[in-house]
Amino acid sequence: MTTPSSSSSGAAPELDAVRARLWDAVSEGDEYAAAQVAFNALDDGLAAETVLLDTIAPVQQRIGAEWAANRITVAQEHAATAINDHVMAALALRIAGRRDLGGRSGRSGRTAERRLTIACVSGEWHALPARLLAEVLKLRGWQVDFLGAHVPTPHLIAHLHRTGADAVALSASLADRLPTVHTTINACRSAGVPVLAGGAALGHDGRYAPPLGAVWADDARAAADRLEEGLTRPDPAAVRQPVDDLAHLDDQEYTLITKATVHLVQHTLGALEDHVPAMKTYTERQRQYTAEDVAHIVNFLATTLYVDDDTLFTDFIRWTADILAARDVPPDCLFPALNIIGGQLKDFPRATAVLNRAHEALASHIDSMPPSPEGA
Repeated sequence: MTTPSSSSSGAAPELDAVRARLWDAVSEGDEYAAAQVAFNALDDGLAAETVLLDTIAPVQQRIGAEWAANRITVAQEHAATAINDHVMAALALRIAGRRDLGGRSGRSGRTAERRLTIACVSGEWHALPARLLAEVLKLRGWQVDFLGAHVPTPHLIAHLHRTGADAVALSASLADRLPTVHTTINACRSAGVPVLAGGAALGHDGRYAPPLGAVWADDARAAADRLEEGLTRPDPAAVRQPVDDLAHLDDQEYTLITKATVHLVQHTLGALEDHVPAMKTYTERQRQYTAEDVAHIVNFLATTLYVDDDTLFTDFIRWTADILAARDVPPDCLFPALNIIGGQLKDFPRATAVLNRAHEALASHIDSMPPSPEGA
């Protein structure tokens, strides 16, 4: 599921203070201080769900924003995320201890017999948002099987058959995982299990969930509420295949580009050296980063063709331009990459149209960017 934001823009001062203290502890790498912040908030009367969703979750969002702005490193982002994950585990143990002392199981009569599986789709390594949902649902009395990051679809289906789950919640943060999300949703539905899907991959408004066969929720609180309302079990015999629901796949552009990804990336990298002279002096690490960036462009292009929505690719290109600018890399270096990829796909009309729109969107976005300090 997507990492939720605070439930109110005019947050209570005490929540602001708790978030500030948690951020200080997390950014300093002090796991014990971070856990103590959460414990103190619980002791001061904040509901456990509020601590999870209105303090830990916004701090996690801030971690991502700081990384995107190049104010913290990848290593710092990973360390901070790990601390938040440990804080959630410590908080869960503290709550479980209180329930044991109080002689209560913590399960409500309404949901005590409901069992849910939560998993990140194959290739998805950002597990903290899904973990948040798992902890919220445990608080609400569900029996939750949290499978964590990067769960291969066959393993997930075997688990569903073994446990008899009432529903499954799938998480994906990067939109280039959408074909995998679709495959996983179909497999779950074919097993007779309804699916709730969330995360940034599904779009900020969840636009990609219904066409792929899933119910959507925009954050952990909404997801928990929707699950408590109950999801309709699918008829396995009525589950449709991707080509049935996504008729545009008949043109084979998605399939052909996916199969040619390695060649597209290698050719683009080779040709880029003639258009970006600085590449000739790149270190091995810089070349690796450039290769990853080009691979992401090709993967997002293919996924855009899969869902037939140009905005997925143009939004990704704008985001990439912002990331490059934050790292002092001229975002206009994306133009030759788009042109070289386009030259290889000139016989693919849908791909060509997507690349042309992305080119226009990138030009407009760069024009609207604030000038660099050198050019100010």
